[in-house]
Amino acid sequence: MAALLEVKGLKAFYGQTQSLYDVGFEIETGGITTLLGANGAGKTTTLRAICNMVRCEGVIRFDGKDMTKLPTEEIVRQRIAHVPEGRGTFTTLTVDENLRIAAYTRRDKAGVARELERVFAYFPRLKERVQQQAGTLSGGEQQMLAIARALMLGPRLMLLDEPSFGLAPLIVVEIFRILRRINEEEKVSILLVEQNAALALDLADHAYVLETGHVVMSGPSSVVKNDENIRKSYLGY
Repeated sequence: MAALLEVKGLKAFYGQTQSLYDVGFEIETGGITTLLGANGAGKTTTLRAICNMVRCEGVIRFDGKDMTKLPTEEIVRQRIAHVPEGRGTFTTLTVDENLRIAAYTRRDKAGVARELERVFAYFPRLKERVQQQAGTLSGGEQQMLAIARALMLGPRLMLLDEPSFGLAPLIVVEIFRILRRINEEEKVSILLVEQNAALALDLADHAYVLETGHVVMSGPSSVVKNDENIRKSYLGY
């Protein structure tokens, strides 16, 4: 299957400090890819670099188009949705307002209404709380809102940064089940950064392992999961 996203020779910098060193990977159309690594390995920076939120060098190509120099807002218009760590919801706005803000690039009101109903089919709990302030939702509901807001863009690619962070195990299982449905039913490609390596490898079909800004291993998730070093370092057995 053709690559939807191609990253080659990616370097990223915070001021004078280099964070990524010649990182390269691909995401297949309709695929789920996970980036694994310890804290500080460069996973979050990689997502930010794709969205041109940090200074970077290299080539980032989406559906054959070079995006390396595009501003962040134009990258969003390419239907790349970023769900950052910490959720980033507008806490003083309602669930409904958060979702409608996400559809600001769309001009068709009927299409936005259909998108809302589609989102609520995945997240019925949000429909129950549609007029509730986002800041009063539980942590799991706020994470659901962050993912739902990304879906309002009608994305082709979703970048997810630590969606399980700080959530109860049962909520995490529910969210990952919904992500699987979104991938299968909507054909949305996913790039997942996740500390829970076992969960990430179960969801993804391909994995890349980062260490101090370098890709040190890659392969099908089933192969990476059975690698002895990966098991000891990230899976705990």
